[in-house]
Amino acid sequence: MFTSTHLLRTRRFLPLFVTQLFNAFNDNLYKTAMVLFVVYQIYNSEEAEGMFSAVASGLFILPFFVLSALAGQLADMRDKAAIIRRVKAFEILLMLIGATGLFLAWRGYEMPVNLLGIDTSVPVLLMLLALFMTGIQSTFLGPIKYAILPQHLRKEEVLAGTGLVEAGTYIAILAGTILAGWIPVEVAAVGIILTSVVGYLVSRQVPDAPPQGAVEKLDWHILRASVKLVRDTMHQAEVFYAILAISFFWTIGAVLFIQFPPLAKNVIMASKEVASIFLVVFSVGVAIGSVAVGALLKGKVSARYAPQSVIAMGVFVVAFYAVCKLWQADKPDQLLDVAGFLAWPMASVILLCLLGIAVAGGMFVVPLYAFLTTRVAPDKASRTIAANNIVNSGAMVGGSLLAMAMSAAGVPIVEQVLISAAMCLVSAWLGKRLLEAERASGMHEE
Repeated sequence: MFTSTHLLRTRRFLPLFVTQLFNAFNDNLYKTAMVLFVVYQIYNSEEAEGMFSAVASGLFILPFFVLSALAGQLADMRDKAAIIRRVKAFEILLMLIGATGLFLAWRGYEMPVNLLGIDTSVPVLLMLLALFMTGIQSTFLGPIKYAILPQHLRKEEVLAGTGLVEAGTYIAILAGTILAGWIPVEVAAVGIILTSVVGYLVSRQVPDAPPQGAVEKLDWHILRASVKLVRDTMHQAEVFYAILAISFFWTIGAVLFIQFPPLAKNVIMASKEVASIFLVVFSVGVAIGSVAVGALLKGKVSARYAPQSVIAMGVFVVAFYAVCKLWQADKPDQLLDVAGFLAWPMASVILLCLLGIAVAGGMFVVPLYAFLTTRVAPDKASRTIAANNIVNSGAMVGGSLLAMAMSAAGVPIVEQVLISAAMCLVSAWLGKRLLEAERASGMHEE
């Protein structure tokens, strides 16, 4: 705790931490406001709502799959702080586009258009375009937010810094998600523009972080660079299993987040404010797990608790599914507001299941990110994170496509929850293999 408090008083960490907070807050204020508005105000069927949620998730993730190799090269070959400032300037433009889409939809301008045989509207397309651009922004920030830490922090501070960034990210997600569920959509449209401007101003205070190794020529052939990056990164056993385990974790998270809004509306019969509470509880839980595992490991980077954590996560997912099935047997006949939801039988059990899923997930994933920056040479850290993002995003796009296919096939949204529980078993096996690799390397301490 002393290390964490000390870091928050230093310029080598605080501006980066605050920049990341604003970035996560704004992303989630926009994404949640958009998804909740479309699900609750534009579409009126579980299938359409599930499909839109999956498409939105896939569009946000796609840039990670396509552009992470270039992002990793840039982060290792250029000043990381300069990239942060340019990307935050780009955020102002994309939030203007997203705010325009939200405003037009709020004013009721349907402006229908047929795109590739799919009937939609110009406001929805603008919102999805901004979401795709948000994915691009996050793709270029992703390799930096963890890889810059070993450059500015001492070795014994890296795990604390990683935990703070992860916990702070989820606190920001919490704040953005709460506001998106409670404020009018037109206020959210103004808020995302103002936040992007403030975030850019803060980013200008991040200390310089010049490249640490030889500056190589950038490979602009995206496919070739992606294949080479993943191949060059995955040869080390600890990094290999850490990346695979993180990928399955975020696939589980993607599927759950796709399911939450339509599940809240159609299964729980809850208002959009309650849907935002579901996302909030999830975010709070991951933040708690992120800090808790750092305390348990006492600053050491280790996968010691990874298998148990993700097994516990799977148990809570199954419990959440069981409670939803019981809820369906006696569900209300109209949407519940927050007070009505909290007064309904088993509401507290649903929230506890969600909290358990998230706490266990946070305890699982945070040490794995620390592996990626401490088990490789400093001048390769950004590309290692980028390789991780490529594999993560490929798995998450696969999860989004699976959710889309299940929605199109008419699989009830509550039944789709069990897919996440099955994925936890795979993650537990990968966590076990990572722990074995850690022990084999001689880095493990009982």
